[in-house]
Amino acid sequence: MDKHVTAWLRRHELDDALATSVLATRLAVRWRARLVGSIMLALLFIVAALVQTFQLTTEDYGPLRPTLLVVLAVFVGGLVVTQFLLDRWVRRVDQRIGATLSRRATHPVHPGWRSVVGRSHAALGIGSFLGAVALAVSALTVTDPVVRYGALVLLTGVCGVGAVVAVQLRHLLSRPVVADDAASLTADVIMRIEDARDTNVPSVLWSLPMVLLFGMAPGWWGAAALAFMLAGLIGLVVVQMRTPGSAATARQVVGVR
Repeated sequence: MDKHVTAWLRRHELDDALATSVLATRLAVRWRARLVGSIMLALLFIVAALVQTFQLTTEDYGPLRPTLLVVLAVFVGGLVVTQFLLDRWVRRVDQRIGATLSRRATHPVHPGWRSVVGRSHAALGIGSFLGAVALAVSALTVTDPVVRYGALVLLTGVCGVGAVVAVQLRHLLSRPVVADDAASLTADVIMRIEDARDTNVPSVLWSLPMVLLFGMAPGWWGAAALAFMLAGLIGLVVVQMRTPGSAATARQVVGVR
């Protein structure tokens, strides 16, 4: 069996007997989907930075180019569609695997957002999104048209990230359980929690303001953006230290000791 699957099981203190082709397939499709999602978010940085750069390379920073904002908006829309297709791919793989099981393990209560995401991670994600939106909106109040243009680029990117996260969470909270016993049910919930916590690491929201407007916007805005990023990093460390691991949370949800 794949050594990565065995390592995943041991990391979560699960029985090596679960290292079946079913689990290997489910983990592999998630890792691939996560890789593609990460690449798409990296491309968001590149496209947004290029839109900003093309504006800055015009003579005397003008005239402003709304067409480039449309291009960015189209890319962001494609980003959301891509995430939807990735989630549908994962869901279909799960459905095909579930159809092959001789019996299905069930849980009396479908894991909700409090179990899958957790209050602390949800608060961190929402706070990061609202903070990034606030930075973008505050930059729109600056009289410099180039800064306002950058603020529109930032706001478009932030809204795109928020839409992607919303699509991912909808998938995580609605997808069916694929398990045929208590142990595989625990593994299913662990995968769900891992996906949710990976989704809610809001480093993109902290980084976009720094990449697009830091050093160009007024000093007060730069200080606010830097404080926002540092506060987010500290918040992430605190949340990770105080939140039980995905395996412990999954066992609590499933009721396995």
